[in-house]
Amino acid sequence: MKKIIISTLICFFVLPLNAADETDNRKALLLSEVQRHHVLSEMRSMLLGTQQIIQAVAEDDMLAVARHARMLGMEMAHKGEDHLQSVLPDDFMQLGMSVHKSFDKIATDAEILKDSKHTLSQLSITLQQCVTCHSAYQIWTTDIPVDAEPHPAHQLSH
Repeated sequence: MKKIIISTLICFFVLPLNAADETDNRKALLLSEVQRHHVLSEMRSMLLGTQQIIQAVAEDDMLAVARHARMLGMEMAHKGEDHLQSVLPDDFMQLGMSVHKSFDKIATDAEILKDSKHTLSQLSITLQQCVTCHSAYQIWTTDIPVDAEPHPAHQLSH
């Protein structure tokens, strides 16, 4: 019993200290509050849509899979404001566009193949792109006006 208590104490107090020593090496993207809100709203919409796709797969409703995936595809990407392209790095934008294209492919394949395992495999690959982006970037808010010219200092590396 004593060993269990000691092990539990180590897990709760020592291991978090090691994690706290880790440095966050993600690239900081400095955005205005409006820009930050737009990016984070899109990410939340993609998370909700992904949940809806998984639910539709669980219900074996491939038409619903296609409908939800298509809403996250390039149609969604074209709803973005032009001001984001001038402040976000190219590799961030490329990752985002690849995710939107992946959702379009998921939609098309769901309609044609109607294969839930194939859809889950595609969704796993798409989510890996999300993980890659979230591992590479963090978003900070700045007081820079939305219409300000982009400047290299707006995108710090940490």
